[in-house]
Amino acid sequence: MFRKTAASGFLARPNSPGPAKTPAGYSRSPQNSQPRRVDSIRFARPRTTATGRRFVQTKSASAKSQSIQFKMVPPATAKSSETKQRASTVYSKENLRITPLGGNEEVGRNMTVFEYAGDIIVLDMGIQFPEEDMPGIDYIVPNISYLNGKEKNIRGVILSHGHLDHIGAAPILLNKLGNPPIVGRDMTLAMVKKKMEDFEKGSARTLKTIRVNSVSDKITLGNFKIEFFEVEHSIMDAIGVIIKTPQGTVIHPGDWTMEKDAAGKSLVTYTHLAKLPSPRILMLESLGAIVTKPSRTTEKEMYYNLDKLISEATGKIIIGTFSSQIKRIGHILEYAEKIGKKLALDGYSMKMNVEIAKELGYIKMHKETLIPVSDIHKYPPDRIVIICTGAQGEGNAVLSRIVNDEHRHIKIQKKDTIIFSSSVIPGNERTIQRLKDNLYRKCDNVIHSDILDVHTSGHCSAQDIQDILRQIRPDFFLPVYANYYMLKEAEKLALKIGFKKENIFVLDNGSQLEFKNNKAVLLPKKVDTSYVMVDGLGVGDIGQVVLRDRQVLSEDGMFVITVIIDSKTKKIIGKPQVTSRGFIFVKENFDLVNATKKKVEEVVAKKTSADQAINWDYVKNNIRDAVGSFLYQKTQRRPMVLPVVIEV
Repeated sequence: MFRKTAASGFLARPNSPGPAKTPAGYSRSPQNSQPRRVDSIRFARPRTTATGRRFVQTKSASAKSQSIQFKMVPPATAKSSETKQRASTVYSKENLRITPLGGNEEVGRNMTVFEYAGDIIVLDMGIQFPEEDMPGIDYIVPNISYLNGKEKNIRGVILSHGHLDHIGAAPILLNKLGNPPIVGRDMTLAMVKKKMEDFEKGSARTLKTIRVNSVSDKITLGNFKIEFFEVEHSIMDAIGVIIKTPQGTVIHPGDWTMEKDAAGKSLVTYTHLAKLPSPRILMLESLGAIVTKPSRTTEKEMYYNLDKLISEATGKIIIGTFSSQIKRIGHILEYAEKIGKKLALDGYSMKMNVEIAKELGYIKMHKETLIPVSDIHKYPPDRIVIICTGAQGEGNAVLSRIVNDEHRHIKIQKKDTIIFSSSVIPGNERTIQRLKDNLYRKCDNVIHSDILDVHTSGHCSAQDIQDILRQIRPDFFLPVYANYYMLKEAEKLALKIGFKKENIFVLDNGSQLEFKNNKAVLLPKKVDTSYVMVDGLGVGDIGQVVLRDRQVLSEDGMFVITVIIDSKTKKIIGKPQVTSRGFIFVKENFDLVNATKKKVEEVVAKKTSADQAINWDYVKNNIRDAVGSFLYQKTQRRPMVLPVVIEV
């Protein structure tokens, strides 16, 4: 798939290390042979009563927890037979059902469930990075509550490539789903194993894998026949997936672009996929639906610009990029070695990914070329190239620590060159601009895509989407893996070239689409795809109430009032104590603090009596309300008010 040339720096795919072991209960078909059926565990029957009523699982959600209960509903009734129609949620094993659990309303959290004849397979298992209004959240994983109780029917998890928005949730979710086998190519499987070990030491030993040696491989997962096709993306070992069932053939390239070679002249073509059995269902990553430029930077142009900057630099070169851009990092490594420069990597994920690529033979270099970042002072600055993480302005990432003078070994000098070889992830614009401002104060040579083409996307363009639609000629088109507005733009692109609107489905997360007899049926109810947030070691234990508290704390701070009450007289002992964090500086606001204490004394005196039992929760709520209103009246701010009542 990758041929190395002097001009392109592409990396040749190493010789296949041999056949992979296949887990029991699964089969791999030889090249050019028909896959054979292996097992058939029947889908559990819906629970019914003697009257034909069905038990349906529902959820009752409170602010911090969710309870699951069952209710009885009457049998489903038939609906109209139009091509694009609504139907009941009663599942027929004869239908092919597609359920996106993530990736259809955001960039990331990609995960899609396919069901047919009692069997289930999953495509991708990615994370989504938190939004600005999610303080403290590390990342978000797909909600798999829909698969609860169906774990025994999951035949496998297919991973299209090794980017975190496609594999990042695997260490968390695989165990919850009963450790089904994962299907992928070498780089993808190696990255999943490493991620699992990072999440829980020893967990990779339980991992069952089915290795895809080449795109000509065919495998069978229960009632699904799986084939693959070549795609081009910004990481090695990306593959497109074909899912064959009697009710439809799903074609899913994962992330993709039309460009193949570094010059952008030899394009990947998909015309052979038009020969697949109908109905052909194209699920197409559509991030590039809004990219309408008539031309874009080719890899050849990008590599030429990077090489020129590296060779002409008079100081250190510091390149910020994504740790998953392994092909680009490999090219820079090889070019640095060619011109006699030393290269250092910084950032845990950067080092890990390069080490995996070296072990698999995708990056070839003399070990003397790569040096520890702690040794860069041993060489002249103009012989040093540093590749690091943090081009998105992440606070604790390497590039931010460098610009804030918090890095132990890397200090920026005026004659150094800083290169942003990455795109701007939506939502990160402000932090990246702040990072650039600080870099410009320290360095005279800051290069980014607005100045010079030092980055190219591994994703499609609007023209690519129309080209692939013309080549494959699908019967149904499902744009996926992007924000909703991008999916709608992809729909417009298809309509412009003659596709019928009734054969295009822009699904939400949790929507369920069934195929039978060349018809697509959109079910009326969605499954739960609410956020499952990961914070440290906690998975799913942070809900909207906790997030709202964090937002309040981050905006207006916290105001704690401690009151000690005499248990006999029910009077305050001493004065209420006030602690403020992020709201006011107590020593500089005596008048406000004293007025607040007086307000607390008034509430306690009014709501307590020596000859009556006291409901202290009621008293605390009254203190909270009174103090909150008083502070807002005086400051127009709403801190989190926490009353603490101690009875002695």
